[in-house]
Amino acid sequence: LAALLNEVNEKQSIHVVTLEDPIEFIHPPGLATFNQRELGHDFGSYPTGLRAALRQAPKIIFVGEMRDRATVEVALMAAETGHLVVSSLHTVDAGQSINRILGLFSLGEEKQIRLRLADSLRYIVSQRLAPKAGGGRQLLTEIMGNNLSTRETIALGEAEARSFYEIIEASAPFGWRTFDQSVLEAYENGAISEETARLFSSKKGRVARGIDLIQKTRGYENEVGTELRLDLPANAFS
Repeated sequence: LAALLNEVNEKQSIHVVTLEDPIEFIHPPGLATFNQRELGHDFGSYPTGLRAALRQAPKIIFVGEMRDRATVEVALMAAETGHLVVSSLHTVDAGQSINRILGLFSLGEEKQIRLRLADSLRYIVSQRLAPKAGGGRQLLTEIMGNNLSTRETIALGEAEARSFYEIIEASAPFGWRTFDQSVLEAYENGAISEETARLFSSKKGRVARGIDLIQKTRGYENEVGTELRLDLPANAFS
């Protein structure tokens, strides 16, 4: 998230307010104007910090973490009044992120919160770090944006014929991706091992089929390469 805001700082002349616990990255002077505030020092709670931030006319508000119902309420209000709100949740994927937010409210409020989320949410980006072949860690991502299908699914809930996974998978041409697509890409590029790919998959069967296809393609390429070498004349390099 700090990298995302730094990108904004380098390209846009706008006002950004951050609410953090603690401040982990000091944004250097750039095109944007930053007001970075720390919980316990500059504001008492995320809801009060958010309300104070709204009075300063920021274009972007960064909230370190959506910890409770009150914070989500004010963040939704900020988004509905034209502010870009960026925040984080400790969840594993897009579907769980939606469910975590809904779980903060009562059943009687769920329908209204679903409609508000469907209108306000723009992107959910989830991240996992997997062991990298040869050492280090490989970033795996899931990216879900906002279109008619996601708005409908957020508003009505997932069903057998309507899930976030299938929507994301079908929207790959628009830059969206499931974790499984990210896993298979990393495996195909040699960044992670087959064991790691299977371990970090969401739908084991789909990833297994993807791995088989990649391995068959690699085998075909190796066979073609061998045939080409055998067809070369003996004096080809003399």
